[in-house]
Amino acid sequence: MKNFNQIIDEWSQNEAVLVLARVVKTWGSSPRPVGSMMVINENQKMSGSVSGGCVEGAVVKKAQALFNKHTAEKLSFGVSDEEAWSVGLSCGGSIEVYLQAVDFSSNTVWHSLLKKRQSNQSCLLISDLNKNENWLIEENGTVTGIPLPPMLIKEAQVALEERSHKTLTFEERNYFVQVFPRKPTLLIIGVAHIAVDLVSMAYMHDFETIVIDPRGYFTKNMYFDNEPTQIFEAYPSEVLHQLKLDSYTFCAILSHDPKIDDNALEILLPSKVAYIGALGSKKTHQKRIDRLTKKGVSQDLISKIQAPIGVPIHAKSAKEIALAIMSEIIKFKNQYQ
Repeated sequence: MKNFNQIIDEWSQNEAVLVLARVVKTWGSSPRPVGSMMVINENQKMSGSVSGGCVEGAVVKKAQALFNKHTAEKLSFGVSDEEAWSVGLSCGGSIEVYLQAVDFSSNTVWHSLLKKRQSNQSCLLISDLNKNENWLIEENGTVTGIPLPPMLIKEAQVALEERSHKTLTFEERNYFVQVFPRKPTLLIIGVAHIAVDLVSMAYMHDFETIVIDPRGYFTKNMYFDNEPTQIFEAYPSEVLHQLKLDSYTFCAILSHDPKIDDNALEILLPSKVAYIGALGSKKTHQKRIDRLTKKGVSQDLISKIQAPIGVPIHAKSAKEIALAIMSEIIKFKNQYQ
């Protein structure tokens, strides 16, 4: 949910307890996906959505009973075809919503969640759907909360790598694992003219941006409408090992210089990055394949390269090419969600 921390910070200054509603399961064409959230205060003010408007009123009404009890409740709703049509779906479905009364100011797990969000660190929130118990798992496996079975921790950590919320059943108890990822990173190799528009589009979609190019003339003189989060005047091999190359990292290879592009690809291809796209025609890409093959890179790794880069929209201008690239990146980002 956008501005999750800001909403919590603002509301919890005056109110000790808020109710958090989350979609934990869906069937059919549900209006909102698993992991969708809504925050509710005692004055029935709400932020976020669990159904796009179909059942929010009922959820807010149910939430009022939880403020004094400080408990949790699981609700099931059927979304009719008529209601689904009103929020842009062709047919209805069902959703399961988990409501919890939460004290964000004093509860250790929830307070730690906000701190991780503020510092842009990925983490997992695990909630026992049978009891009002919660745990926070950091990227390094550190658990906040009462001890959890190691097998459950291991299964939950898979969700972080897969960028996917899920429900796990362990010893006849159901746990909802919600991923709170860090901001995705767009890694741009080469300060081509397209990079300027691509950085702006990435900023619009809440990506951090890292630009790498050893050519000082470009890194020093290119004007960006939105400044990259970081810019390095160096070969990719001098920088990439310092960066997180995980499933929240997306890479656009744009320099058009094999000395730079291949230098990056040899490191990126064996990594866990979610996306690698490379600029150039089919003919240019075949030459790239030949070079990488001669260097011993396997065909399985080479096949990870999306080339020509971007969604095929017959783009001509730098802005249109940047749009095509960003569209493909968002497609890959959302494929597990």
